[in-house]
Amino acid sequence: MNEATKEKEGKSFLHSMVRAVGGEKLVLMGAIVVVFILFSSINKNFFSLTNIINLLVAASLVGLVAIGHTYLIIAAQNDLSPGSLAAFSGTLCALLVSLHIPFLPSILITLAAAAMVGLFNAAMVNKIKLDPFIATLVTQAILRGFAYIICDGKPVPISDPAFLYLGKARFLQIPVSVWIMIIAFVVFGFILAKTKFGRSIYAIGGNKDAARLAGLNPQKIITICFVMMGLFCGIGGIVFAARMNSGQPAANINLEFDAITAVILGGVSFTGGVGTMGGTVLGIILIQAFNTGLIMVNVPSFWQYVARGALLLFALTSDYLRKEKRRKNLLAASMKNA
Repeated sequence: MNEATKEKEGKSFLHSMVRAVGGEKLVLMGAIVVVFILFSSINKNFFSLTNIINLLVAASLVGLVAIGHTYLIIAAQNDLSPGSLAAFSGTLCALLVSLHIPFLPSILITLAAAAMVGLFNAAMVNKIKLDPFIATLVTQAILRGFAYIICDGKPVPISDPAFLYLGKARFLQIPVSVWIMIIAFVVFGFILAKTKFGRSIYAIGGNKDAARLAGLNPQKIITICFVMMGLFCGIGGIVFAARMNSGQPAANINLEFDAITAVILGGVSFTGGVGTMGGTVLGIILIQAFNTGLIMVNVPSFWQYVARGALLLFALTSDYLRKEKRRKNLLAASMKNA
């Protein structure tokens, strides 16, 4: 086999790999590798097994919220209330347990309340026709206020053994919170990619009117997505409270900021209709590694906000460039077929 043939086969293999994995995902993988190399060179403990597990634990709450955001943003919706809802859920569950209500009923009551918040958000979007940003900004403020009100502004300590065990339990040396995130990614990734409901989300995100004419019910689908987001926040808030040994009304500020950044970095279009759960997973790994690295190299907290804002700007710019590329490709294809 001559050199030209080998080079041609090498290029063909590379092209096939890029097409199979996706060029955008390869860029994300490369960015993750760069982040790990950069912070590991500054702090040798960054790539240790202990820190990797801690990174996954820290990513578990953001990951659950990012799953909900993946569904919502593909459906051309959004939610700014997850941080407040997670704090409210953790505080409510801790408060119920402190009132001697058994742990399991406390979880069910909390999740029911979280689902009702999702219904409330959906009603504002579907019935009152508020923009999702405005509607969920309202919910964000209300829930944060209620989180402080129900506990009189003080953290609620947790003494229930079952509740505390949820935050400490491990399987194969990996915390339960990480397993919950992994299972949720697999299950809801499958639903999004392989089921009629998943295809419906892409359809209404691409063109809501066309989806309606095709026999879909956009309001019903949007309602389900908001309720799912509420449940993800409720579960995440309960697990976070178990990890912290208390329900904290001031917790999870800017949680939605990290989740949205991860989702957009992962290739989900901010205008809806495009994206995958696999991209969201990569986005979560990248942003959590980035945030953890900033902390481990002792970057001042004020500069961490600047860095996270710059990362979100990069994600939105990348989304714009991807959208323009898709538009030009569609235009070229239509002109070719004309």
